Amino acid sequence: MAGASMGDEGENPIAINVTPLVDIIFCLCVFFMISFKFKQLEGKFDSWLPKNKGSAGSVQVEGILDEVRVAMFWDEVAQKTVRQLRTRRVDDDDELAALIKEAHDDWVKMNKPETPVTIDAEARVPWEAVIRVMNLCKRNKIDKIEFALGAPPPVGAK
Repeated sequence: MAGASMGDEGENPIAINVTPLVDIIFCLCVFFMISFKFKQLEGKFDSWLPKNKGSAGSVQVEGILDEVRVAMFWDEVAQKTVRQLRTRRVDDDDELAALIKEAHDDWVKMNKPETPVTIDAEARVPWEAVIRVMNLCKRNKIDKIEFALGAPPPVGAK
């Protein structure tokens, strides 16, 4: 008999069948192993956002000009990201990196080394393109990178 005690009747007067108990424990183990979720680390990065800037703070006209701004738009016809530094449209990564470095070096020469590179990407731009611009800044040893607050949604849009 499975699960029954073999041996002297005097040692164990009551025979306990443990087979259903083992089955239940096994089913619970399988259930918890299947429902366990691993923490995903890919696709996340730490960000330290400034408390004195953004939608809660007041807009300063002089602060708007003290930046290197990379505008990023999504071109529906070509199905690709369009990047623009000032009024110049840039398609090549190396050219964009050189222009960002040159613009940042100009601010350093004017004794403003803390001037940020602001990435202004519209909502349809893929994150891959935004991260690529961040990597270009990091390769040029530019650590101060900020993101522009997107345009507010149209009135009546949900």
